[in-house]
Amino acid sequence: MAGMIALKGLTKKFGNLVAVDGISLSVNSGEVLGFLGPNGAGKSTTMKMVTGFLPPTSGTAEVCGFDVGEEPMQIKRRIGYLPEGAPTYGDMTPARFLGFISEIRGFSGKEGKRKIAAAVEKLELSAVMKQPIETLSKGFKRRVGLAQAILHDPDVLIMDEPTDGLDPNQKHQVRGLIKDMSQDKAIVISTHILEEVQAVCTRAIIIAQGRIKADGTPDELLQSASTHNAVVVRVEAGEAETLRSSITGLGGIEKVDIVDVVKGEARLRVYPKGGKPIAGEISDLINSRNIPVREIFVEKGSLDEVFRKITTSGEAGE
Repeated sequence: MAGMIALKGLTKKFGNLVAVDGISLSVNSGEVLGFLGPNGAGKSTTMKMVTGFLPPTSGTAEVCGFDVGEEPMQIKRRIGYLPEGAPTYGDMTPARFLGFISEIRGFSGKEGKRKIAAAVEKLELSAVMKQPIETLSKGFKRRVGLAQAILHDPDVLIMDEPTDGLDPNQKHQVRGLIKDMSQDKAIVISTHILEEVQAVCTRAIIIAQGRIKADGTPDELLQSASTHNAVVVRVEAGEAETLRSSITGLGGIEKVDIVDVVKGEARLRVYPKGGKPIAGEISDLINSRNIPVREIFVEKGSLDEVFRKITTSGEAGE
């Protein structure tokens, strides 16, 4: 089997609009894939096709070796799905709702109670189990949606904005839960929160206009950032021009900017050619010239910058 999820030329058209344009990818057990893209890029449409909620116009989607079009029920048994907004029945309590989900998943009696109890414990829902869902906060509603998605311990978990509405403590808890579950599952997360990609994802795909533009680990994507491996040095303002002139003469330097001068201190950012590591050479130069340095550190780059570059320039992956 190519992967727990295997897409080949997956395409979805709505009239003349091509929402998803020939996406091919594979997601294996143990992977947490961040699925990124601007609004309207085709993320939700792709996930709805994988889960069987929308039929593809062309191409194929397989989950655990089953074709979405030919064996949709086999796929639904193996997928946990948290859609955008996590729609639930507002007049139900979490206890009734999760009981309902348990029954339609085929669990009853002690087994059903055990499945519900495990999901409730993981999402810390015990305090609100008897309240109508419509009275719960956005964060608790999201956690109820997460509970139904993991209740049957699926092989594949697909989540659209899983931490939407959660406070920082709840986000930390859910991210830890995702990491724990990823040991034996294939997990796909659609999110606009790029820090979440760095926190939990082992791989990230960026799509725009229905096509894959980039595919790699978060660290690999960061390598295309202009500040990847850039070195920031903070010195006395009077040393700034001398230091800039000295560093500019080193090999492998793209440019040196004086970022700002505040209260008698200057910050310089040194950009390497091709993102190559340059911290060692700069440190050696500073030591050889006995230049007093207040601070020096290496930047990794910003996924926000990479995301904007890829989704607006149309450069990568085409």
